[in-house]
Amino acid sequence: MSKNLTTRSEDYSKWYNELVVKADLAENSGVRGCMVIKPYGYAIWEKMQAELDRMFKETGHQNAYFPLFVPKSMFEAEEKNAEGFAKECAIVTHYRLKNDPDRPGKLMVDPNAKLEEELIVRPTSEAIIWSTYKGWVQSYRDLPLLINQWANVVRWEMRTRLFLRTAEFLWQEGHTAHATKAEAIEESEKMMHVYAEFAENFMAIPVIKGFKTETERFAGAEETYCIEALMQDGKALQAGTSHFLGQNFAKAFDVKFANAEGKQEHVWGTSWGVSTRLMGALVMTHSDDKGLVLPPNLAPIQVVIVPIHRTDEQLEEISTVVADLVSQFKKLKIAVKYDDRTTQKPGFKFNEYELKGVPIRIAVGPKDLENGTFEVARRDTLTKEVVSKDGIVTYINDLLAQIQIDLFDKALNYRDTHITEVNSFDEFKQVLEAKGGFVSAHWDGTAATEEKIKDLTKATIRCIPLDRVEEAGSCVFTGAESVGRVLFAKAY
Repeated sequence: MSKNLTTRSEDYSKWYNELVVKADLAENSGVRGCMVIKPYGYAIWEKMQAELDRMFKETGHQNAYFPLFVPKSMFEAEEKNAEGFAKECAIVTHYRLKNDPDRPGKLMVDPNAKLEEELIVRPTSEAIIWSTYKGWVQSYRDLPLLINQWANVVRWEMRTRLFLRTAEFLWQEGHTAHATKAEAIEESEKMMHVYAEFAENFMAIPVIKGFKTETERFAGAEETYCIEALMQDGKALQAGTSHFLGQNFAKAFDVKFANAEGKQEHVWGTSWGVSTRLMGALVMTHSDDKGLVLPPNLAPIQVVIVPIHRTDEQLEEISTVVADLVSQFKKLKIAVKYDDRTTQKPGFKFNEYELKGVPIRIAVGPKDLENGTFEVARRDTLTKEVVSKDGIVTYINDLLAQIQIDLFDKALNYRDTHITEVNSFDEFKQVLEAKGGFVSAHWDGTAATEEKIKDLTKATIRCIPLDRVEEAGSCVFTGAESVGRVLFAKAY
């Protein structure tokens, strides 16, 4: 198996693209801008899905499914949202093809099959969902409405990158309706915390919780909460967003309820989502020049066992011992694979599982059987040790937990050493170019300053941290008064 990757220091972008393809996560498809998620990549996404779905249901949400198509008039009803996504929309105008009379064997759009109303392929589902909620909500007894959808969306992108930016991607989108403003804000914050818990406990990615500036806010939202992560190249990646929508969508689609006194009120809304972009975050946070490094909590294979043998008899002996080991691992819900293929040599298998980021590899040969030991290799540190057969199952179970912690701690250390406070614009530019990461700086609160800094440096305000200290200062760019620091970074 070819595994010579471009190194991260050589070309980080090329390293990422090669790794996603060579580790069998995804590939570009025959459809421009779209990807094929391969079985190994999809297995990771399924584990993400399963954990998030569990967390959503534990917080009272239910899953539903809404149409892929949104009538144009319905999409236009919430003007800010429609305007925000207008440039990325794919539109269905006709419903039939016919043979082209001028080009035998070719097809053309049938001009007589034009839709009465054009359909937008959903870039997000607020319009179709809120138009549906109008029929679901009559009384305060119908609230809160806590719905999530697992779906695909389309945002027409010209410059694409596997997982990070594709014309079609997979995601979940939560859409909730509440009787009061306070409840809706509480929901928006709660889901941001759910995303942060998932990122840190399962993806082993430390995140900064905060909210977006007005410029960076979701189109149609009154407040956007976010979690921001830092990749190994010093660029930020938005790992999840949760939006307080106020009554914007409720008013656009006339979603009202009778309160306890019988008076009609518009409901208060939220929406929140994460996508297959998280796969890109997972790859870029932990992986190295030898391939993927996966946190055990999301690895499709947590432990792989490779037999080292010369004869069929040796393989049979090893397989007997391994069968018992596999059985014990499965009882502990450890995802284990015994690779007894005779078509590939052990060295090939070692390289393959290193490239695919399997957290622990166990090698077993005839000498190990004699000595009652196993060779255990960690993918994250690339270290090996010989472990006694007695207690190996408990040892591996504990080691998986330790690897999960170590990966988080390593990423946290990188993140924390790449948050730099600056007090002048020269210092701002210098840190951004030389070191990257998050630049903590005072900002005067205006969109004009935010835009000017972006034009000059390509850095955007990633978030206003929830835990920021309110302090008087001077804007790093204009020198005007500021009430606190915000985090800037170049981002994906």
